[in-house]
Amino acid sequence: MTIHKLAAPLCALLLCACATAQKSTPGPSFASPAAAEGRGIQQGDLDRGADPCVDFSQFANGKWRAQNPIPAFMDRWSRRWAAGEANKSQLHDILEEVAKKQDASPGSVEQLIGDHYASCMDETRVNEAGVTPIKTMLVEFDGLNTAEGVQRMIRRMQELGIAAPFGVSGAPDNHEPARSIGNVYAAGLGLPDRDYYLKTEPRFVETRQKYLQHIAAIFALASASPEEAKAAAEAVFAFEKRLAEATLDNVARRDPAQTDHKATFDQLKARMPSFNWDLYFDEADLPRKDLNITEPAFLEAVERELKATTVATWATYLKWHLLAAAAPWLSAPFVQEAFAFNESYLGGVKEMKPRWKRCAELTDTLLGEALGRKYVEKHFPPAAKARVQEMVKNLLAGMQVAIGELTWMGPETKARALAKLATFNPKIGYPDKWLDYSKVQIRRDAFWANVVAGRRFNVEDNRGTIGKSTDRARWGMTPPTSNAYYNPLLNEIVFPAGILQPPAFSVDAADAVNYGAIGVVIGHEISHGFDDQGAKFDADGRLHDWWTGADLKEFQSRAACVADQFDGYFIEPGLHHNGRLVLGESIGDLAGARIALLALRKALEGKPQTLIDGFTPEQQFFISWGQFRTDETRPETQRLMVQGDPHPISKFRVIGPLSNLPAFQQAFACKEGSPMVRPAAKRCEVW
Repeated sequence: MTIHKLAAPLCALLLCACATAQKSTPGPSFASPAAAEGRGIQQGDLDRGADPCVDFSQFANGKWRAQNPIPAFMDRWSRRWAAGEANKSQLHDILEEVAKKQDASPGSVEQLIGDHYASCMDETRVNEAGVTPIKTMLVEFDGLNTAEGVQRMIRRMQELGIAAPFGVSGAPDNHEPARSIGNVYAAGLGLPDRDYYLKTEPRFVETRQKYLQHIAAIFALASASPEEAKAAAEAVFAFEKRLAEATLDNVARRDPAQTDHKATFDQLKARMPSFNWDLYFDEADLPRKDLNITEPAFLEAVERELKATTVATWATYLKWHLLAAAAPWLSAPFVQEAFAFNESYLGGVKEMKPRWKRCAELTDTLLGEALGRKYVEKHFPPAAKARVQEMVKNLLAGMQVAIGELTWMGPETKARALAKLATFNPKIGYPDKWLDYSKVQIRRDAFWANVVAGRRFNVEDNRGTIGKSTDRARWGMTPPTSNAYYNPLLNEIVFPAGILQPPAFSVDAADAVNYGAIGVVIGHEISHGFDDQGAKFDADGRLHDWWTGADLKEFQSRAACVADQFDGYFIEPGLHHNGRLVLGESIGDLAGARIALLALRKALEGKPQTLIDGFTPEQQFFISWGQFRTDETRPETQRLMVQGDPHPISKFRVIGPLSNLPAFQQAFACKEGSPMVRPAAKRCEVW
């Protein structure tokens, strides 16, 4: 995935060619694999009744998915997602151990994470408190009677990390990444994105009705009468709809140029003059230096609301966003209602995760590098880091080869692409410099106060970067996170220890398996530096056009091929991927598979090309990617993803890129016309 400055969660139809294509005959190696003592792919996961040339996703792990249905508390499931949940079990063990010690030094890692976890797990105390932990702020909202009071509450909310209706966060400057500036960004919508407020398809209309009911239910839990709760829900929705009308859609937000609007402090004040920016910046201790307004039209909409909307409506809107942020951490009725709408209705999840898991996740969110220090001590040995570092080196070399072999790119652009590649900064496992949480006040008997303390710390930590030299040692994910990212402004690729676990990576696995799983992920993140977004940033991380006109036109044509391919992937009749929304991730998967295979071939030079589990190294490589990436996803979650997630449904992340690769066709002897072999005229080749 790509982290930008704003980062602040089965298909019914295939391509038409799939229905009539000739079935290929797999080679004998698919029938009788030999034992490999865990070094190879998960051969028991293979659906040997499926033809890899027809549906490789089904062949790679269809049997595992059939035997392992999605747990009731998850929205998707695979060995990869199971590994992510196993990480949380490891965090659970750490937290249970430290929580038993009540004599840790104040401010120490053990005291902070142990007492926070213990307070979260004290469900009896939390339930007895009900809404009391936020009662003082709720009373303040009820007593608001001036515009100044509304703005005071906006400032207080943002100190808690509740961005409504806008937010301010620090990040490197698009044009001078060596320094960090403040981004004033659009926020404050309770539904996933603007389309949920505006589109007329039945699924959006239904979601709006469910959202109104959800808002009313939460207000009722906070002691509103049925009539008051219904009126509050209608007021909140109407307010948010007006904001949504001024908000960019998901595709537009992917274009860095559309959210790049440098402004001085005086220009910010002129854009939204009814807001007291001087007091906001004074209380937040922010420098009045150059800023970036990501969506100027949105601030103009907020300005209209400040002038025209009553104080009572503003109070109701802000009160809702406090309740929505707090509900998962209040008493059981609030928790259950938040789950019922956000996870069950929108995501299709059947039951809530156990409390220990939710508490472990929250500790990671609020105190992630403190918890991460304990995690890497136990679960990320130096040998693992060294092996991944070697793989990253090989993948970067693979990308260098891929760029050098391009026939469509001229020498001038190639030189700049290679210069950018040479400045990539890989981060593996965990930070070299840990965040210092020692001043955060965490108590064993004050759960909500601990949540507030953790949120305040993270807000202040981010605000403290604004106006200063960019700290390149900082991380955008915590060490236990099972994910990875590329940051175009710092030209860095980051792989937390949490993803460097089986099935993504193992020090005991064969090269083909590691390169097919984490290797493709590494290649994917590298290629983000050259996808439809990353290609707009130069070697220094500046938003700057470094392409010749002819090369850029050819690149855009090749990217359009990928977008068109994914436009054709349906999750159900009438509902398909938006190829432009998933373009960056889809280019990343295509390029990641290609350069990971180049790196594997380099790693295997001079080594015997022996079969493992009856498969060649290249077959192992592709199967490993299919087994790592493919998951079973609930229909509700698929609809959410198609609407707003830049990542395609996992099945298409497997069959999409591999169907473009001649190496895949050769590895499995797929005939022309097979569903997993795109026709030459439609084959997409970017990097």
